[in-house]
Amino acid sequence: MKKNYDIVIIGGGITGLSAAWYLQQEAQAQGISLSYTLLEQSNRWGGKILTEEMATSPTAPPFIIEGGPDSFISQKPWALQLARELGLEDELLPTNDHKRKTFVLSKGRPMAFPDGVLLIVPTKILPFAKSRLISPLGKLRMGLDWFIPAKKDGADETLADFIKRRLGSEALDKIAEPLLSGIYNADAYKQSIMATFPRFRALEAKHGSLIKGMLASQRMRKAQAKTPPVNGNKKPISMFTSFDKGMQVLVDAVRARLTGDCQLETAVTKIEIRDQRIETGDQPPTYQLSFSDGRKIAAKNVILAVPAFAAARLVADLAPDAAGKLNEIRYVSTGTVSLAFRRNEVAHPLNGFGIVIPRSENRPINAITWSSTKFDKRAPKDHILLRVFIGGSRNPHMMAVDDEKLMTTVRQELKAIMDIEAAPVFHRIFRWDRSNPQYDVGHLERVEAIEEALPAGIFVTGSPYRGVGVPDCVHQAQQTAVAVIKEQLTPLPSLTQLDNIFTIA
Repeated sequence: MKKNYDIVIIGGGITGLSAAWYLQQEAQAQGISLSYTLLEQSNRWGGKILTEEMATSPTAPPFIIEGGPDSFISQKPWALQLARELGLEDELLPTNDHKRKTFVLSKGRPMAFPDGVLLIVPTKILPFAKSRLISPLGKLRMGLDWFIPAKKDGADETLADFIKRRLGSEALDKIAEPLLSGIYNADAYKQSIMATFPRFRALEAKHGSLIKGMLASQRMRKAQAKTPPVNGNKKPISMFTSFDKGMQVLVDAVRARLTGDCQLETAVTKIEIRDQRIETGDQPPTYQLSFSDGRKIAAKNVILAVPAFAAARLVADLAPDAAGKLNEIRYVSTGTVSLAFRRNEVAHPLNGFGIVIPRSENRPINAITWSSTKFDKRAPKDHILLRVFIGGSRNPHMMAVDDEKLMTTVRQELKAIMDIEAAPVFHRIFRWDRSNPQYDVGHLERVEAIEEALPAGIFVTGSPYRGVGVPDCVHQAQQTAVAVIKEQLTPLPSLTQLDNIFTIA
């Protein structure tokens, strides 16, 4: 490694990788030259994006198994834009939308979501009226959303409070909690509506009710669908999109295009300001970073694309107020179990994308995705692939269960819920310790306070702050890259000055 860099990026997940990519792009657009290093303490790139291939036969196509996210939402355009920038258009894989159906576990048995329910809001009267998922009184209470006045102030509230206020408790239990809190592995009674689903509050403010707002949005989408695409040669894109060989394709493509000094198994232990003349003068401070093996490097800007608690540890001496706020961001641990079965040993029709499980069902698992129905190319034609979700805010105790007991529990749940008694051909368990940041009420204000308390040249970005999904992380990385380039356009001490200032081990 060099001794000095313009920029150091700590964290080699999709946020850190994207930050490096957009730094290159922005620097080229601005016509400036910069040096950067991307540091990751583990032995692989991608963070929670992890794809494995598993072949059970030398002649059959492999199973594609996702340890983390299996797709990204295309309505948030940034991950799709990144994929296209990297030349991955032909590798994009849409969901099988003709098979799109979601089931909800109700009294121990899967029940289909009624047609026309958009996220949590019914937009078709007849299918919703016929559904047995919500009781008659529950349906009546949801219909009152049409008449309930909108919240007038902009104050944050929990997802639970918002849904109960607009649609009632039954809608929270059967629809919103398993779907919307499930996305964030969150507790609906702590989850910030403004940080996770601000669109609902925007619809309420604009239209006076969620149902009116969703109907208006639906009419707009239909009108837009009639407009021919600008680029007609692009592949059709579904709401959720992946890649033929899994999400790891995106990680590998970004990494292959990076020109900076990219280092695995490199842990930063400390960040310091080392020169008071720079710190108190007209120029922004320059930082010294120490590694676990005793080496040191210098940089003008540092991007922390790491969990909030890791960022807190690194800035504790530099910015104790920011560190305190960073430590207020809670985390939960999550896990998945992927299981392959022979298709002829499973009688279930697998006629949808999977099953979400309300908290009120008191099950030890949180959801089941039918991966080989949701996407093509995930299992050989004579096999199926399922994925079971555990942990999170609902079942944290499951993360402490050993593999043998976990598998026993998972197989018992598959038998009880889907009548699957067959032994799996194989299984893969993935555990993600302290992996999911929790956007509790007041989260956005907390993030603003963190950013204001950080010294010049230090940036935090990624899933702990303004969105946990892959598109959100890519977008935040792009915004951070633009901000860092602006910093780079201010005067920077020469490398000779830096060598005189720092003692490099």
